Amino acid sequence: MRSFKVIRDPEAFQLLADETRRRIIYLLRVKEMTVAQIAEELKLTPQAIYHHIRKLKDADMVEVAREERVDHFIETYYQATAEMFNLAHGEAGSAKVMEQEVREALEALGKLGLKAKVDADVVSKVVELIRCMKEPDADSPITERVNELGDVSYLGKQELLEFISLMTISDKEFEDFLKNYRELRKTLRSIVAEPIQVPAKA
Repeated sequence: MRSFKVIRDPEAFQLLADETRRRIIYLLRVKEMTVAQIAEELKLTPQAIYHHIRKLKDADMVEVAREERVDHFIETYYQATAEMFNLAHGEAGSAKVMEQEVREALEALGKLGLKAKVDADVVSKVVELIRCMKEPDADSPITERVNELGDVSYLGKQELLEFISLMTISDKEFEDFLKNYRELRKTLRSIVAEPIQVPAKA
């Protein structure tokens, strides 16, 4: 399993727009599982899970990890093809998936007791600010070299890419990043009806 995989296929973006498929990807990033195990975890029928697995496999987001013989049957275990999928920003399909993810996250603020005003304009602005902030390029040679570091953990690779990004961006790019980050913070705070109270340190 690779650390990163860039997704550019518009059809793949549509696959990730489905919540069940996102949950399957999440499970298969953690461990290898059979269709029956996934079905039990998600409380769905094996037939439904197999349908999703087939589509994800065709999109190269899921692969066969191994097969085991159990009595007279062959059990197939699946895994995600990467620990993290990077959507290639700028594509229409990618933007649509990103908007759905951002809207879902913003609306979840209500589940934390925070009354947030979420509309299309807010979602669009947050998406644009996130896209403007520099991220590691999953196709760059340095990212590929980091992926090949077998003795470094996934989280360690993430931190390493962040360090490299900070060391290599220009002063102007860094200032633009800070400007966008401040604007994102301002936007998020503006949609909450009441100020978020942060407990004082003892």
